[in-house]
Amino acid sequence: MPEPTGPAIEDYLLEERTFPPPEDFKEQSLAAGTFLYDEAARDDQGFWARQAADLLDWDQEWHTICEWELPFAKWFVGGTLNVSYNCLDRHVEAGHGERVAFHWEGEPGDTRTITYADLLAEVCRLANVLKGLGVQRGDRVAVYMPMIPELPAALLACARIGAAHSVVFGGFSADALSDRINDAEAKVLITADGGWRRGQAALLKPTVDDALTSTPSIEHVVVVARTSTSGDDHDIAMTEGRDHWYADLMASADATCPPEPMDSEQLLYLLYTSGTTAKPKGIMHTSGGYLTQVAFTHKYVFDIHPHTDVYWCAADIGWVTGHSYIVYGPLANGVTSVLYEGTPDTPARDRWWQIVERYQVTKLYTAPTAIRTFMKWGSDLPGGRDLSSLKLLGSVGEPINPEAWIWYRTHIGGGRCPVVDTWWQTETGAIMISPCRAPPPPAPGSATFPLPGISAEVVDEAGQPVAKGAGTSP
Repeated sequence: MPEPTGPAIEDYLLEERTFPPPEDFKEQSLAAGTFLYDEAARDDQGFWARQAADLLDWDQEWHTICEWELPFAKWFVGGTLNVSYNCLDRHVEAGHGERVAFHWEGEPGDTRTITYADLLAEVCRLANVLKGLGVQRGDRVAVYMPMIPELPAALLACARIGAAHSVVFGGFSADALSDRINDAEAKVLITADGGWRRGQAALLKPTVDDALTSTPSIEHVVVVARTSTSGDDHDIAMTEGRDHWYADLMASADATCPPEPMDSEQLLYLLYTSGTTAKPKGIMHTSGGYLTQVAFTHKYVFDIHPHTDVYWCAADIGWVTGHSYIVYGPLANGVTSVLYEGTPDTPARDRWWQIVERYQVTKLYTAPTAIRTFMKWGSDLPGGRDLSSLKLLGSVGEPINPEAWIWYRTHIGGGRCPVVDTWWQTETGAIMISPCRAPPPPAPGSATFPLPGISAEVVDEAGQPVAKGAGTSP
């Protein structure tokens, strides 16, 4: 076989159009200029230490910023904090208890407004419920739910008592659920009777019952009555002694549960990726470093102003995007978010734009797949709604092609909103590469540069950098 005579990986994309943000956006931007990059370049560990100190509340300060032994890193070693406290209590204590944490909208049209004080009380009750079911620090709790407010409450309740959660996407099968439960050796499963999808009740409890025939570690199942209390008449089987209705347990639970200080390296959650192997791989994210990174990236990439922004990440909490940019990042930063249960085309294809208009959403974060779907449906649908509240648009999940980028900016952002294309993955836990400063202006389809404090290189098998246009195919 002849040796290759040149690079086997070619770079065909040349995009020279750029779209600087409006002047009024730059004037109010938290990251205008290069000051964050300059600080990180001078002292990257010191930069992250300042973010941890400024963005989070710690019970005990760390003695070592970072212990790095490739491929493993430990951050803020010796420090202790509680993730739930940082997402809830401190905002309430600061006088923001009546700020809305989530505007929740169910697919059938039912709504709930949950303040930070409301969410704190719910989380404390659920944390006490879990303790009453025998959950202790270091245990694992599986979560298999639709996009309802009890889902972020479940995650924060686990974090409050030091139990790691393992969320399984609500569309996964019984086999996928049982595999993940068994690998994590989860003690308790929090689920729901079902959720609403395209006008129909999508039942989860029958799938749970199938999965639990081969999950010996599960001792208790907590079931939220979602579909059965909103119009569905399916009978839900409950196994005596194992299954408990959420509302029954919560009715007698104490609304006070002091947050327990956790080591910075305490396991916060497991999240499984399918990858290229038959067996799912459990990704582990710990507490201090993870929360610092998601709080920082959420604040500066999306230019978050908690007193005025209404932020909507239209992902599912079953994926890492939802963990980091629906639950932990936004709540750590004390912003108001939108949480939506259903699909974008129920009851009509302008459902998302109705939601943006209704709640006056200012920052929208979604996937290129959704954007391309909206392109096929036509620009008249967003054009029929008032989207003038939007100030910034985000893209996540896969590369966004320039045509979709331009359509997104033009028809959703009114030709004025900056578009931040974000590159990251389950393994990183938070955004790695994205526009995060006024200059240079982003080009369509480009995630631009690594964020401050992040270094990124394309390397070969020996760990050596590969120049642009170089590299060889397998």
